[in-house]
Amino acid sequence: MSSTPTHDRPSPLKIWLLASRPRTLPAGVAPVLVGTALAIHEGTFRAGAFIAALLGAVFIQVGANLSNDYSDARRGADTEDRLGPVRVTAGGLVPPKQVLTATYVSFALAVLCGVYLIIIAGWVILAIGAASILAGVLYTGGPRPYGYEGLGDVFVFLFFGIVAVTGSYYAQVERLEWEAFALAVPVGLIAAAILAVNNIRDAPTDARVSKRTLAVRLGRSRARDFYAAEIYVAFLIPPVVWLAGGDVGPWMFLTWLALPLAVPLVRTVRQHDDGPTLNAALARTGMLQLAFCALLCAGLLLS
Repeated sequence: MSSTPTHDRPSPLKIWLLASRPRTLPAGVAPVLVGTALAIHEGTFRAGAFIAALLGAVFIQVGANLSNDYSDARRGADTEDRLGPVRVTAGGLVPPKQVLTATYVSFALAVLCGVYLIIIAGWVILAIGAASILAGVLYTGGPRPYGYEGLGDVFVFLFFGIVAVTGSYYAQVERLEWEAFALAVPVGLIAAAILAVNNIRDAPTDARVSKRTLAVRLGRSRARDFYAAEIYVAFLIPPVVWLAGGDVGPWMFLTWLALPLAVPLVRTVRQHDDGPTLNAALARTGMLQLAFCALLCAGLLLS
């Protein structure tokens, strides 16, 4: 485990912001916006449910990030030659016990948000929240972390796409329609693309510690193709939902206004291996998801 010289040590606030990995937080926020916008489109909006779902999603995201920081350091995955930002546990910025405590605090706050949602929307929310927290912990924690077996992308697609969108929608209307599942797919695909950039960047160091992410299993070249497919397929789905007779309108094409952000981003990920460029691409993929989902929300509200 490496350590940071005292004179180079960031402030405590910066350290905890670094630990929370703010570049990944759009993956937690965006699906709540989409699920809520679909509910508003159908004539229902609960402000309390929206705020609780939004905060709960953010706390689950932060808790998962902290849990992964702690577990990866324990397993030796975060080495000094890693191309990504410094991880606080492996970098010696925060003692492991403090990171673990912060993980518990973040998940506890998510549970509090969930209690409110259970009160107003029923016990289905309990199953959604419990599954989301468990999946976040077991991503790199537990005896057989599935993030080390190439299943992390499936987890992100499901929990930051399908589960988050449909769960946010359910918290508003207390029922599920096929449009909620269909519109959750592009949200999940772009969320998985955020993880894909991270894993493409870390593939060489992950391979050395037997962390067999999808990028390690496929190789960087095919992982880049997979990233491009995730991005471009996401743009196809909203218009298809309209064309298939969904309760939405042609405003679904608004999402295509984000294509000028997506095309150069895909090109960057295809052409570069260096850490700083891929770190920037990771942040830009998060911003792409926010832009895409904001346009999708606008399309729903205008339909």
